[in-house]
Amino acid sequence: MRKIKFSGILYWIAIFVYVFNVLGIIFTVVLNSLSKNWYTDWFPKIFTLEWYSYMAKEHDLPQLLFATFAVVISVALISLLIGYPAAYIFARYNFKFKNVLLSLLLVPMLVPPMTYGIPLAAMLYKLRLATRISGVILANLVPIIPYVVLILYPFIEQIDVSYESAARILGASRLRTFVKVLLPLTVPGIFTAALLSIVRTIAMFELTFLVAGPKSQTVIVALYYDAYAAGTRPPQAIDALAVVYFLITVTFLLIALKFASPTQFVYRGK
Repeated sequence: MRKIKFSGILYWIAIFVYVFNVLGIIFTVVLNSLSKNWYTDWFPKIFTLEWYSYMAKEHDLPQLLFATFAVVISVALISLLIGYPAAYIFARYNFKFKNVLLSLLLVPMLVPPMTYGIPLAAMLYKLRLATRISGVILANLVPIIPYVVLILYPFIEQIDVSYESAARILGASRLRTFVKVLLPLTVPGIFTAALLSIVRTIAMFELTFLVAGPKSQTVIVALYYDAYAAGTRPPQAIDALAVVYFLITVTFLLIALKFASPTQFVYRGK
């Protein structure tokens, strides 16, 4: 029999406690959003969808979801259009200050968003773009474009350059080589970058909060206003909106993980 190491026992205990706590919180929020008059018992005696109806009317849920998806899909598409060529250049060419530029790409993701979000918001207000969906999109592009570049970089780098060379030797133009060779090979990376950028944009609270208006706020900002803004809202209605936010985020995350493993997000050293 193999000896059970003490460190292994601690590892599995820590995993169990973590999973138990996370699932317990999620389960409690879901139950509370579906219950009525749940105070002392282990499980609610009355189940209802009343709080979801209340939340939908309070927030004009179709408009809230429209603004959320308009922002996240636009950010994902624009980030791909800008990030793919940048990732290709980083993956295929060696040039001066390449490592410096790669390091600079990390800055918007490492620095707290408020440090550059406040001056960015001030500029968007000055240009009269704030409180609009276009302003929210521009604000979220700042951290998302570098994020997309760093995801696509390893996907493009691991494709052998000989495929492109062979296509060029056979007479294919640069555009045809891209469409017929490079693009199909990087489809998993494109889908992964798009879906993960959607997940990250949905969770982007600070920048969206600074520039969003009543008709351009996303679900995460609406959830914050429910929990902390003036006025009294039923906690069950807040939990109902939290469940909607959780389902949207987890759905996109699971789809993204279907296309690629997280280990592919790290580029290979030379």
